Amino acid sequence: MIDSAMKEQLKSVFSMLTGNVILRVHPSEHADQADLESWADTLAQASSRIRVERIGGPILPAPKLEIGGEDGRFAVAFRGLPGGHEFSSLVLAILQADGKGKRPDAGIIDRIRGLKGPIKVRTYVSLTCENCPEVVQALNLMAILHPSFAHETVDGSVAQDEVNALGIQGVPAVFHEGKLVHSGKTQLIDLLSKLEETFGKSGAGQRDQDLGAFDVVVVGGGPAGASSAIYSARKGLRTAIIAERMGGQLQETKGIENMISVAYTEGARLAAQLAEHLASYPVTVLEHRRVNRIEPDPSGTRRVHLESGERIDAGAVIVATGARWRQLGIPGEKEHIGQGVAFCAHCDGPFYKGKRVAVVGGGNSGVEAAIDLAGIVEHVTLLEFGERLKADDVLVEKLRALPNARVITQAKSTRVVGDGKKVSALEYENRATGDTETLTVDGVFVQIGLLPNTHFLKEQVALTPTGEIVVDARGRTSVPGIYAAGDVTTVPFKQIIVAMGEGAKVALAAFEDRMHRPASASA
Repeated sequence: MIDSAMKEQLKSVFSMLTGNVILRVHPSEHADQADLESWADTLAQASSRIRVERIGGPILPAPKLEIGGEDGRFAVAFRGLPGGHEFSSLVLAILQADGKGKRPDAGIIDRIRGLKGPIKVRTYVSLTCENCPEVVQALNLMAILHPSFAHETVDGSVAQDEVNALGIQGVPAVFHEGKLVHSGKTQLIDLLSKLEETFGKSGAGQRDQDLGAFDVVVVGGGPAGASSAIYSARKGLRTAIIAERMGGQLQETKGIENMISVAYTEGARLAAQLAEHLASYPVTVLEHRRVNRIEPDPSGTRRVHLESGERIDAGAVIVATGARWRQLGIPGEKEHIGQGVAFCAHCDGPFYKGKRVAVVGGGNSGVEAAIDLAGIVEHVTLLEFGERLKADDVLVEKLRALPNARVITQAKSTRVVGDGKKVSALEYENRATGDTETLTVDGVFVQIGLLPNTHFLKEQVALTPTGEIVVDARGRTSVPGIYAAGDVTTVPFKQIIVAMGEGAKVALAAFEDRMHRPASASA
């Protein structure tokens, strides 16, 4: 139930509503129906702008709530009781229906409205999934912005027959007419690209636009990128920041206890604080975008080309794109992502209750995932490529003490076995004997570290064999005018506080180089 403290918060949040929002409740025979109706009434009591409408019609097997604005469209729906992590999605959907809440810039809105409709998608979620709300909220936003787009969020626990029929083994899972469009963690930019591939795009969605010229363009919205942009703006430079998602990997980080002067914070909170700090400076933020390439322009500037077709000119470019989860790159992995291959034990672990799973990776993240899964599954096997686990001793001891956990070292994963709908085994090479062995499992959780986001820089700047950008002590790359900072570089110790310091240092270096440039040189 919604307690009194939450009711007061809702009143504050909904005070920004200026239009009317309708919550349409369908009848159902489910045990949660009374709770859903109570929730709807409570939300309406928080604002005179919210009205509950109970409709007749067929009795549904599960509770269903639709949200509509003054345009009369009910583009967003929730099936089940939208509690847990999805309660925030419900509250945000009410604001979005009235045109409130954070919205993308005009370029991204044009791409969304350029999708060829009609579009009707359904996202299956778990209320304990921490990655699901980002997908749900992105699709809700698209549904509200697009005139012929509808999105329904379904709590998988109230639709088990559908979950089983569709072969869902990981969430979030986005479907259109029974076909999987996307499964697993993602962000708005990737969802939009997948929808463009699935439904096509009209001329309105085609972008070939010059976004202007800036003194400094920062690529990446994490700690290093935000720091670089703030320091550049403080020097009076015209600054823009291009990011797939503001906050970067911070959005996926739980507790943070090593930020000096801050005893404890969390990734999402720190990301929001970075965005708030950034907003206090005249920095142009271009979110939900990905860089395609950087090339020199005849004028002496650097031209940054975006995958959307947009372009932007820069006197200096600071690359701070961080890193992403590394995949195994073995046969069967890609085909079974969301169908037995997963990267988040917390989100997808409940789907493997009472089953056997494998975790690949013996670092802290892998061992922690195995410990968490051991409390859910029948048995968990952790495979490590090296001769010993790399995780902290305290974690290793805790894992080895679990009765339903096994550790295999010197194991090179070679193939995920399955039928495209579910995983049945993981094959690996025993590096001590050279033999190929088979581990019968229902799921494989990959936890093997991060990969630098430098795909757009190949053959443009010097990279290490693992893809990190080679930089000098001031963050300069092998190409004049292009700098780099944070986890994407060869700088050791991939830590938030190190990335922030590197971002500031590189911004100062770029400013210093600009000041020492001959007056006749173009910026």
